[in-house]
Amino acid sequence: MARELDLAGRKFWIISDPDGNAWKARVVEVRAGGDSDEIGIEASAETRTAADASAERKLRRLLGLP
Repeated sequence: MARELDLAGRKFWIISDPDGNAWKARVVEVRAGGDSDEIGIEASAETRTAADASAERKLRRLLGLP
């Protein structure tokens, strides 16, 4: 499953997948034209919501956003 974020004029997807008894989320930047790049941000947690939130916090820190 993926969640879309628009931050600092850029578009990102947080993609979450089950990982055993937990969830793993990773961040991908999507550019115009459909190209995408892995950002290198991953987060794991017991629930999808918690993994997504952790990945989003890491992304915001990387971009210098509150």
